[in-house]
Amino acid sequence: MKKLFLLFAAAMLTASVSAQRTTVTANKAGDNWYAGINAGVGTNMQKYDWENAGDKGAGFFKGFTPEFGVRIGKNLTTVFGLALDVNAYFLNGKREDGWRAKSTFGSSTFIDATDFDLMTTWNLNNAFAGYKGQPRTFEVIALVGGGYSRAWAKHEGGINAKAAIDFAFNLGANKAWQVYIEPSAILGEPGVQYANPFYRVGDPKKYNGTFSLKAGVNYKFGCSNGTHNFAIEQLRDQAEIDGLNAKINELRADNQAKDSKIAADGRTIQDLKAQLAACQARPTAAAVVAAPVETVLQPIVIFRQGKSTIDAAQYASIEMIAKYMKNHKDAKVKVQGYASPEGNKELNQKLSEKRAEAVKTALVKKYKIAADRVTVEGLGATDKLSQENDFNRVAMFVDTTK
Repeated sequence: MKKLFLLFAAAMLTASVSAQRTTVTANKAGDNWYAGINAGVGTNMQKYDWENAGDKGAGFFKGFTPEFGVRIGKNLTTVFGLALDVNAYFLNGKREDGWRAKSTFGSSTFIDATDFDLMTTWNLNNAFAGYKGQPRTFEVIALVGGGYSRAWAKHEGGINAKAAIDFAFNLGANKAWQVYIEPSAILGEPGVQYANPFYRVGDPKKYNGTFSLKAGVNYKFGCSNGTHNFAIEQLRDQAEIDGLNAKINELRADNQAKDSKIAADGRTIQDLKAQLAACQARPTAAAVVAAPVETVLQPIVIFRQGKSTIDAAQYASIEMIAKYMKNHKDAKVKVQGYASPEGNKELNQKLSEKRAEAVKTALVKKYKIAADRVTVEGLGATDKLSQENDFNRVAMFVDTTK
């Protein structure tokens, strides 16, 4: 019997490993628990009498005892699990002579006998046909294990071995309920004289035991995956992963290119400021006739090629001039417009004038500077302000306050 049990366990472990090739969501400590109740009848597998009094006693299908049980279990994989069974067998009548209670196990107490068993469970459908994402409507589940049995006639007890088959139906939209019919055999069920499962009764080739047939219902508690059972893990294929990585790398390269452009623009702006400062520091030729002193103010307005409209970013320079004029009520400013040397000379002259006028309009209308405090001058094309033509398309401010 021991060899048969070991062979069965090895075969089921092999099948379990094969069935688990399908990836399921992680089985956390609180997942895949269930609890239930069951009820049925039990009968002795061997014949014996009470106290050797010549009574017919009990035997296989000669005397039945009602039984009630509680089961708590956890499915560790889609194939293998563990369950704790507690079963109680009850008194079933009186002997004809009224001498004592008539009991399958010879007890005179209300509870005739009790089993405490730790069982391994094996889902045969999943073991041999795999798991498809939820339990099948009908499943066959094998249970093998053992524990301790107690007969209350003479307070005798001993270890037992138990094997059972559940013909189970999974019900409900979420397959949270399981109803089953279970035939089972419990070797070592203690009688009046036989509390040891390896104590042979009468025939030395036969062991003491009980056959049981019962029906039960289990409720499977909710799992962390949002269901009441194992769920198939949703995996991405390698092609999709490669595509996402390629998109990430493309976005990284694009960001690096933009960072390089921003850095280059920053260096150009610094060069322009240095050239402008050098230009402003040059000494002016002495005039024969004294003239009002004109001071070139620092801010400048940069225009796009061929355009006289002011970009939003350039209003910061105009706003600085407006604040200066508001802080100095007698200050007057001349706006000098320039164009880069490309193109027609006459067109560049008109473009420089339009740029100066656009800046004056902004000072007057947007920042409320009196028009008579601002003059304009278009100086045409130049290449003297910067070696870069982009920075020759500007408007500059000169303080003409006397």
